[in-house]
Amino acid sequence: MYFPAGGTTVSCLFFVTIFAVAGLMPQALGLLLGATATIGLGFLAWRHPIGFSVAWLLVTGLSLEMTLYDLIGPAAYGPTIAVVKAAQIGLAALCVLRYGSRLDAFSPVWAYLVIFAVGLVNGLHPGLSATDSLRSLAGSVAPFAFCFSRPPREWSAAMIRATSWIPLLSVAGGAVLAIAGLRPLFVESGGTRLVGLGHPAFLAGVCLAAIYACLIRLYRGGGRSDLALLGVNFAILTLTGARAPMAYGAAVTTITLAVISAPCMPARRRWLLLLCAATLLPLLALSSHMLTDIRLFNLLATDSTDLSGRELLWPLFEQAANQSFWFGWGLGAGNFIISPTSQVATLLQTWAAHNEYIRMQVEGGQIGRGLLVIAFVLWVVRRTRHLPRAERHIMRLIFVAFAAHAITDNVLISTPASVLFSFVAAVFAGAAPAATFDVGSRLRRSPAVA
Repeated sequence: MYFPAGGTTVSCLFFVTIFAVAGLMPQALGLLLGATATIGLGFLAWRHPIGFSVAWLLVTGLSLEMTLYDLIGPAAYGPTIAVVKAAQIGLAALCVLRYGSRLDAFSPVWAYLVIFAVGLVNGLHPGLSATDSLRSLAGSVAPFAFCFSRPPREWSAAMIRATSWIPLLSVAGGAVLAIAGLRPLFVESGGTRLVGLGHPAFLAGVCLAAIYACLIRLYRGGGRSDLALLGVNFAILTLTGARAPMAYGAAVTTITLAVISAPCMPARRRWLLLLCAATLLPLLALSSHMLTDIRLFNLLATDSTDLSGRELLWPLFEQAANQSFWFGWGLGAGNFIISPTSQVATLLQTWAAHNEYIRMQVEGGQIGRGLLVIAFVLWVVRRTRHLPRAERHIMRLIFVAFAAHAITDNVLISTPASVLFSFVAAVFAGAAPAATFDVGSRLRRSPAVA
């Protein structure tokens, strides 16, 4: 007797189910199709985790939540970020199942968990519910999710390479929308600023990660394409008009090329690159009067400071932090210190702290903030310890710049943070021992059983 193959049987049952639901319970058809699509995507991601991880990284770096906000409306902003963060956690869990897990003992994730738990016990901010705090916990730990897996070096190389291309892809996508008349490529804010597909500040944050990725690739033996991409990313960062990211990116790159050596980056090559970059400074100085329309040059010419209104934002957060000095108001409380409808928020178009140290003092108090800082230091020292000497120094320098950047910007809670820490996870994974097993490849190699 002939029996149909298993795949044919499953396919027939699937279509029978679809037709049955459509006829008997049409209201449930959409839910069934959605569940089917989710299962199908999960299966494809299991088979191709590297490709899906890279695709997720590119989508995240493009800051599509800002694009959808402009094209559809504010209702699309929050759900888009939630989908991006949930997808990262899901892909990280898939990497754990596929390649193996790692107990990242000093990960900042554990500090966030403590702050969340202490907030529930000590009492949350009057405007913050337990659900809101749990949602903030998920958003806070998601950027570090990949650090708990042991992906292969192929995953690491693909993620670092993808990181270096994100700003250029964002600008290309933004140009397409601008040509179509759907969304401007530049906005006016103290001068002309490049937005790409997202926001100038978000694009600047992604540019920093891309510059760091180019440096790592150069120190791993990269060629002229990585050097050219490094220059392109600096040009895009300049056009965003973001001063702090530009300063930290230039500082990390300059110090790296001036001090850190590697077999593929001898002193002669490094100093030649620095001299070539230095020759651009006189040209920029001579043409600065023609570049004042660009925000960065306009701000340098006018010596403008504090355009984010930090002198209005910080006192409100400091006042709230002092009211719960030691333990804070719970994870996520930073979103409820300034009302989105308040005069300050309306004037500045933001209610974020623009200082991660003050925000974490509000949410975790002195103890929670101290715990998070200590966790970051121990995590960076431990995870960079086994990197090659040059990469170890570069990554530690990157985190010194990151710690300084956190004084004036939101660097832990935005989608660029997911890009940065996914890049960091890729660098760490590239130096770790190769994955000891791959469940998917084992299944593919397993002989058929009669």
